[in-house]
Amino acid sequence: MTGVLWALVLVPAAAGGALLAAAFGPARFAARVERAAATSGVAVAAGVLALAVAAAVNGPRVAVPFLAGEPLALAVDGLSAVVVVTVAAVALLVLTFSASSVRSGRARFTGLMLVFVAAVLVTATATTLLGLLMAWEAMGATSYALIAFGWREARAVASGTTAFVVTRAGDVGLYLAAGAALAVAGAAAPGLSLAGLAALPAPWLHIAAAGILAAAFGKAAQLPFSFWLSRAMDGPSPVSALLHSAAMVAMGGYLLLRAHPLLVAAGWAAPAAAWGGAVTALVLGAVALAQTDLKQLLAASTSAQLGFVVLAAGIAGPGAVGAGLAQLVGHAATKALLFLAAGAWLTALGTKAIPALRGAGRTYPWVGVPFTVGALALAGIPPLALWATKDSVLAAAREQSLGLYVVGSAAAVLAAGYSGKALALIWRRRPAHPAGADTGAVTGYDTEEQGTRVVPWLSRIPLIPLAIGAGVLGVLVLPAASRALGLDPPAVPDVGELAVSAVLALAVTAAALCWPSRLPAPGCAASWLHLERAADAGIVRPTLCLARVLARADDALEVGVFGMGRAARRAAAAAAAVDRVGVTGAVRAVAAGVRRAGDAARLSQTGQLHHYYAQAVVGLAVAVLIVWLAV
Repeated sequence: MTGVLWALVLVPAAAGGALLAAAFGPARFAARVERAAATSGVAVAAGVLALAVAAAVNGPRVAVPFLAGEPLALAVDGLSAVVVVTVAAVALLVLTFSASSVRSGRARFTGLMLVFVAAVLVTATATTLLGLLMAWEAMGATSYALIAFGWREARAVASGTTAFVVTRAGDVGLYLAAGAALAVAGAAAPGLSLAGLAALPAPWLHIAAAGILAAAFGKAAQLPFSFWLSRAMDGPSPVSALLHSAAMVAMGGYLLLRAHPLLVAAGWAAPAAAWGGAVTALVLGAVALAQTDLKQLLAASTSAQLGFVVLAAGIAGPGAVGAGLAQLVGHAATKALLFLAAGAWLTALGTKAIPALRGAGRTYPWVGVPFTVGALALAGIPPLALWATKDSVLAAAREQSLGLYVVGSAAAVLAAGYSGKALALIWRRRPAHPAGADTGAVTGYDTEEQGTRVVPWLSRIPLIPLAIGAGVLGVLVLPAASRALGLDPPAVPDVGELAVSAVLALAVTAAALCWPSRLPAPGCAASWLHLERAADAGIVRPTLCLARVLARADDALEVGVFGMGRAARRAAAAAAAVDRVGVTGAVRAVAAGVRRAGDAARLSQTGQLHHYYAQAVVGLAVAVLIVWLAV
């Protein structure tokens, strides 16, 4: 079944590359591809989902020679089987939604999405740092292109640049981990195998753990990297739905779940991950509570909810990895649903400001009802998915540290608050505006784009399966489900914990529904803790400044190289002239002189003997004279 695994990663990569090539091809051909791009993307994504299911069932493994002694290896095991199916399913639904919401540049958009999906699938199945590094790089590059998809807008490009630079700062950690593994290669070391990193000797073990933590925290938007998600919201809504649910952001948490043995072996790394995830869940929950923009609220909640996955990855006890995986999958369905609903309202009403979306659920119930399911799941309302998965993570945390349990529980309470805040406004009736008033000015519509006032049926279809997933994926915490997947069973909370969390979630959500305007919204939280300003000064601007300096140095080097080339050509021309006038002229002059001497020598050859005798006498006389003078 190795062909299934190769097809799983190569089909979307090849299809996406073909669409990108066609998008920049001849105008007539590009126009045809543009019309068929959305349908082609959905068909390819459906095929990828079928391949993902087949791979999950059969668990194939492949390895091909790549570097000396280091193969490029991919495998589908219990952990990656769940993730590849999740990624493929969410990608299919997002591409279905985008078929009606992306109005221009469809070939370029679909091509980038498919290449991105291929990179994510390689990331999920890579068993060595070689494959992981290549996929990680491709994932980062395509995410930049997707966030900056509207490249004619300066802010979109700047936002893509910020997200790319900040995540790249964390990505350096993967190279540190690879360097640590290579440093002991050949000394009975496991090479670049991800599973073998836990067997590295000190200090390389600690360097690898630090590198993996940095790379994962950057991609998963954990503190202090969280703010890049805020800028990523300038990308199209389908991009947000895929990148921030099952794909790039989720891959940071997935990497830590995969590297769980390494974190535990390093000793300090597991608590660092657990506390980093718990603090991010709490602090970014407060940031989400303060947002007035729906996509910004969802972005902050993404960091917060992935914090539970990171928290699980840092817990050394049994059941933590299974709980983290269940949280990752439940969050993927929930967050993809919420982002697509926000995108549908943005297309219809031209805004994503929460106050302007008041009553949107009533106006568009086919969007409002699925959104409600997702928001209630995010709030932790039973029996929806994230109620069970978060409690499973918290149960594992309680076994290790009461402090982690308290911080995680507080973060879950905040999740109920910001979810209830969003729900309160989309279902409240919009107050009547005075007759003759400017409807757009009164409602706040069309502030970001011209709304269509229609949600196409193709945009509604993906919301239904995602809402079902947000409702039922909590079953992944059941021991039977884990055994079927070949995973260690997740930690199971007791009845008392489940009851307390349910009561708290219901109470806080009800309070937020009743008094959304009274929820705390500190200024620093509304501005994402001013993290962007700090990172802009400490990472983004210095990096871009260095890039500009290096670009100027490269330009100067280019000028020097071309200048040397021109000088060499002038020197060659001068040498040719010297050769042509001097050397060649001298050679020709000598030849002419020799020729004239030869002509003169022929004058003495008359054929008359008395001339020869006379010449001989003269020659003899000259010889005698020379001898006489010498004596």
